[in-house]
Amino acid sequence: MTELITRWGSFGASSGRLAGFIRFLIYCVLLFLAFECTSVQFDWPEQAALAVLTILVAYILHSVSQSNMVTLALMFASMLSTSRYAYWRISAVAKELGEHGKTVGIINAGFMLLLLSAEAYAFLILYLGYVQTIRPLRRPPAPMPKDIEEWPHVDVFIPTYNEPLSIVRSTIFGVLNLDYPADKLHAYVLDDGRREEFRKFSEKVGIGYITRTDNKHAKAGNIN
Repeated sequence: MTELITRWGSFGASSGRLAGFIRFLIYCVLLFLAFECTSVQFDWPEQAALAVLTILVAYILHSVSQSNMVTLALMFASMLSTSRYAYWRISAVAKELGEHGKTVGIINAGFMLLLLSAEAYAFLILYLGYVQTIRPLRRPPAPMPKDIEEWPHVDVFIPTYNEPLSIVRSTIFGVLNLDYPADKLHAYVLDDGRREEFRKFSEKVGIGYITRTDNKHAKAGNIN
């Protein structure tokens, strides 16, 4: 099993035209099977059996291995289960509005579509979350040089807009107490509120104080 996973991993990373074409065919077949699994109609006993079987398979996979392939399989099972529910919800709402639209009423139809929109947002967030975590970076920590003089200089930015000084003060003290050579640690308060008390406090504790003329793009723009 491990050898098969290794071979598939090397094949999946290949950049040749033939490997790319074969991957494309495999993905098309998998998408077709996924759509069939999503759209097939089951009675409630069959649906219950499918749900129990999916949970059991997921539990067994999670118990026997912690590899990335198992994680991908569990993500895929979750997406299939969610897609089945999404397909049923959308088709059920469309059927109800199409066959009984006049009797449902505008208010009821509005609430139905509002709930469907909220669920669609949840589906989208779930799928995007899987896309973000599907292939995490696995970078081992690099050891620092033994000679402290070779350590790099580090800038620490503390962006703030309307937070009171009582909160930001604790963050500033935390930065100043970082376990790093003081002559290589440079802290700056990025104050989008342009407050005099922040400037005075920054000067008092010996850190930089920077403002800008506008507040474009909020704290992301402040850091940039």
